[in-house]
Amino acid sequence: MTMTPQARTTTAELCFPANLTPEALETAADPVLVRLDEGSRLAVERCHDYLHRCLAEGREIYGATTGFGPLVGFSGQDEAADQCENLLCHLDVGQGADLSPGVARAALLARLWSLAHGRSGVALDVVDALSATLATSFAPAVPEYGSVGASGDLAPMAHAVRSLQGRGDAYLGAVRMPAARALAEAGLEPLSLSGRDALGLVNGTPVTAAAAGLALAALTRSLATATALTALLADLLGCRTDFTVPELFTALGHDDTARQAADLRAHLAGHRPGGERALQEPYTLRCAPHLIGAAATSLRHARQVVTDDLNGVSDNPLFFFERDLICHGGNFFGQQVAFAADLMSITAAQLGNLAERQLDLLIDPRRNGGLNPMLAEQPGRDHGVQGVQLAATSLVVAMRRAAVPAAMQSVPTNHHNQDVVPFGTQAALTALAQARNLRLLHGSLAVALAQAARVGARRPSAPLCAELLDVLDTAVAGGSPWAQQVRDTADLLDAVQPLESRLQAGQP
Repeated sequence: MTMTPQARTTTAELCFPANLTPEALETAADPVLVRLDEGSRLAVERCHDYLHRCLAEGREIYGATTGFGPLVGFSGQDEAADQCENLLCHLDVGQGADLSPGVARAALLARLWSLAHGRSGVALDVVDALSATLATSFAPAVPEYGSVGASGDLAPMAHAVRSLQGRGDAYLGAVRMPAARALAEAGLEPLSLSGRDALGLVNGTPVTAAAAGLALAALTRSLATATALTALLADLLGCRTDFTVPELFTALGHDDTARQAADLRAHLAGHRPGGERALQEPYTLRCAPHLIGAAATSLRHARQVVTDDLNGVSDNPLFFFERDLICHGGNFFGQQVAFAADLMSITAAQLGNLAERQLDLLIDPRRNGGLNPMLAEQPGRDHGVQGVQLAATSLVVAMRRAAVPAAMQSVPTNHHNQDVVPFGTQAALTALAQARNLRLLHGSLAVALAQAARVGARRPSAPLCAELLDVLDTAVAGGSPWAQQVRDTADLLDAVQPLESRLQAGQP
């Protein structure tokens, strides 16, 4: 096990058809090189050629020869460029704040991965343009609202395409500017599209998949953080460790919980109980391995669903040129990820409950071994982490409110063409917001743990707990405002991860 910060390379490189992981999505926040192998490039070209052969034969193809959605029974525009505008002009309707550039770029990466399978009929130039964009710091300006998570993330991706065309706004790094200027400064050419190319870019669920993947990557780190902070809390208080013994978890029968308990024992190796605690700790300690273990089970399921989605094809129609087959179906209906994202939101909220209650335990002299209330150095003359706890209470209630499931909030729309919808995009974006708030709750707890040591808690006896406390002290030293300490500590906990948690997440 190591507690050294993870190193980051300046530019990541991804190669299709390798597996796209949630953690790989995070690399798209910065310039990333994406390469397709020759077999994949050939498949994209062959599928595009097949599309044009079918059009030349007069075959009916949704979105290429027809109107869109419930207007499929009417003819579309005759010219390819006009059909592109026919699609985008009615979808350029998003509302709300922009998605962060990192989320927007992760969505471009997810879309590239789907198109690179060679089943969508888009031109190879489209895939290459996405690769070229990701190699820069360009990010489209994409409003948060507009997708119902069915028939693709139509409105968000329409805004993304407009940015790639040099219309609307975009980001270069963190700076928002007109898209045409951002393209020019990034050295990119405006994208020129046919109707099928445009439909291939918008008619999938990359925003849903990207947001869910980013949430999962963050929550995977937070799971390890929850275990490490629980161990440090138990060590600072001098708790007994009976609640971690392996026999308990063999009897329980849940493998993920047994693994999390083993991780907790590893953090507490060398721990010496203080002898002053009650026989049984409150549930915030005694049942922590059960709660964290249940969270691990939920995230394991979510990882399978999200990874499958990232590496599948989300579009309509699909072209199987080797079988002379055009399939019109529903491979843009994001129900699987919607369910998984809601599960992640609930999981994050319960991990937030645990962190907030552990913070409450730590500031209470009746339960913290007699440390000053609020961990104040001179109670009344200063107020310790009193404000930190108030803010943590606000965060945890926001997380509870946000945990209402989105995946069954179906409202018929689109002239009853989309008569049942999964709202996966909202579910995934909520899960990502939950993950971000959980980081702040863990930052709050970590700041309080460092403050407890400062005002008289015993020095940790377990070497890994002592090492973690030393790392936390670097974030809270210097007297910066409490709010900044919480944010800095949350960032530090993200960067300082046990080696085995990185391996579980598929990271190098």
